[in-house]
Amino acid sequence: MNIWAAIFLGGGIGSMLRYGITRLLLALDLRGAFPWATFAANALATLILAWVLLRIPHHFQHRPAIGAFLTVGICGGFSTFSTFSYENFLLIREGAVAMAAANILLNVLACTALFFLIARQA
Repeated sequence: MNIWAAIFLGGGIGSMLRYGITRLLLALDLRGAFPWATFAANALATLILAWVLLRIPHHFQHRPAIGAFLTVGICGGFSTFSTFSYENFLLIREGAVAMAAANILLNVLACTALFFLIARQA
């Protein structure tokens, strides 16, 4: 498969997963001030990316389109830095600076820690 097509398909799947996480968390009525859906999407995308890059990279050595499908496509479409940034902007604009700081710290620290967790098991 063409790498460009693989990334295109993976990005669509990742975007649908992102939307699904948001809908699920809205259905669970987790609509408080903290942007849980974005955090969940970023954390899950990080887990997938870490697993693919650190635990099973040998599966994609001779199949770069599959690796690109999973990493650039699915993980790129699933995680969302732009929404993360927008939500922080809204929190700060609404005077919830501490909530924005907590969001920034939680996303960055948790997602980085997930990479280290997966790396330790590799």
